[in-house]
Amino acid sequence: MNTASTTVGTTLTLNEGYFAKRNWFDWLFAAIVLAGGLFAFSRYNAAMDVYEKGILLAAMPSAIMLGWFWRPLRTLMLAVAGFSLLGIVSYQGSLANADSVFWLKYFLSSQSAILWMSMLFFMSTVFYWIGMFAPRQGGDALTLVASRLVWVAVGMALIGTMVRWYEGYLLGADIGHIPVSNLYEVFVLFCWMTAAFYLYFEAQYKTRALGAFVMLVVSAAVGFLLWYTLVREAHEIQPLVPALKSWWMKLHVPANFIGYGTFALAAMVAFAYLIKQQATETRWYKLAPLWLLGIVLCFEPIVFRKSAVGGMSDYWAVYFGISALIVGGILFGRRQIASRLPSFEILDDVMYKSIAVGFAFFTIATVLGALWAAEAWGGYWSWDPKETWALIVWLNYAAWLHMRLMKGLRGTVAAWWALGGLAVTTFAFIGVNMFLSGLHSYGTL
Repeated sequence: MNTASTTVGTTLTLNEGYFAKRNWFDWLFAAIVLAGGLFAFSRYNAAMDVYEKGILLAAMPSAIMLGWFWRPLRTLMLAVAGFSLLGIVSYQGSLANADSVFWLKYFLSSQSAILWMSMLFFMSTVFYWIGMFAPRQGGDALTLVASRLVWVAVGMALIGTMVRWYEGYLLGADIGHIPVSNLYEVFVLFCWMTAAFYLYFEAQYKTRALGAFVMLVVSAAVGFLLWYTLVREAHEIQPLVPALKSWWMKLHVPANFIGYGTFALAAMVAFAYLIKQQATETRWYKLAPLWLLGIVLCFEPIVFRKSAVGGMSDYWAVYFGISALIVGGILFGRRQIASRLPSFEILDDVMYKSIAVGFAFFTIATVLGALWAAEAWGGYWSWDPKETWALIVWLNYAAWLHMRLMKGLRGTVAAWWALGGLAVTTFAFIGVNMFLSGLHSYGTL
């Protein structure tokens, strides 16, 4: 009897302890999420099918649990919701107001918000790198500013995404869709997801030194996004192709890009690991990671150059020059950089956790993609180039995790493997769209 009472008492104490940790802001956040979700359900349920209703209902407790798990997300989600609603209300049902309403024109229209996102990501990258080389106290202040800029950039990306979703429906009921359907939209998704996962690790490990590396890949993605907008006017909202008119897209694409974002994050942490390892190396031919970074950064201008005579455009010429300066700066400042980086153990742990999270979501995305393919094309798998390269990415990281968990893979080999995985992931993400065709050709450049 005493044992049973003790067991029951312990269980109640644990349960009460969990909810006792919730402060008033946690409960207010939960109430706002539930109220907003139920309002959306009551007002728009007639326009949703059973699957979309399920997604909305599941999103409410999911958002609450995320906000409770990592409390800074509460403020982010509430701010995004508030400013998104302000933007939506400011339209007053007409896209013409985008040029006449101050808040829309300069901040809250989808294009304005995404341009702010782009500028803030660039600025954060600069502040992170200046902070890396500044004296310790001043450097800490600069990296703190950089971290705050990343938070605001993520917020602007989400506001732009939410408002763009609404703008699509203003164009027409048959045009509106969740903005994850083309390269422009998924590059925005990639940028903010990668940055958000980095911010989580930054808080968990209490180090901002990795921001300089992770934001390089985010800034590279922003560079492509701006070029793609200028050349293809990709920011224009287009109707969905028939294959994408499915509720599966709402699940498959975000899960896929959690994988892409965390794989890219792991690769940049691996790059930092190799830089720290070779900080005192004086033989230039041994500085392979730096040369690899140079090749990767300079790859974009070569591939995406555009001019009438086949040379490099001014945009990519500037990008090429900035890339060369970054590589040169890291090369000559590698000892200073290494002294600011966290320990090898922390770098290795962040690398592993990033790949583990990415692999889990990429697996879910692959399964969802197969189910979607069965509905859209009549078969779960067709060895389409996109599907084939997704399988290659999955096998690559499955092997990495297997070697890590079963054979204790650590250190240099693990870092090189994670860095090489970025090349595989990048080709699956964008290379297939550039050089191959198939059932996913609606995403071509």
